Amino acid sequence: TGPQLYMVDDTGSRLCGNLFSVGSGSTFAYGVLDSTYKWDMSVEEAVELGRRAIYHATHRDGASGGVVRVYHVHKDGWTCVIPGEDVNKLHYMYAGQTGLKGDEM
Repeated sequence: TGPQLYMVDDTGSRLCGNLFSVGSGSTFAYGVLDSTYKWDMSVEEAVELGRRAIYHATHRDGASGGVVRVYHVHKDGWTCVIPGEDVNKLHYMYAGQTGLKGDEM
């Protein structure tokens, strides 16, 4: 009972779970998700987790694109939180947060 999250693939298979990542960059995203996800995250924390996971998937995998989009799905529908953020911008921002320039990685 209550809210649930499902992943539906292109064949119509449905899986219920707490978090999902699909596609060629998903292993990179799962590295972030597995190390940071917690059940009681605020919306802001969850948005940043999604942003960081998508960044890692797209930065390390050339087939994943170069833009981060994050949507908050809630009981009244969905809200676009990050409509399209350039992964290169995020690369330098995240590198700066760790004291790096971004060209060391």
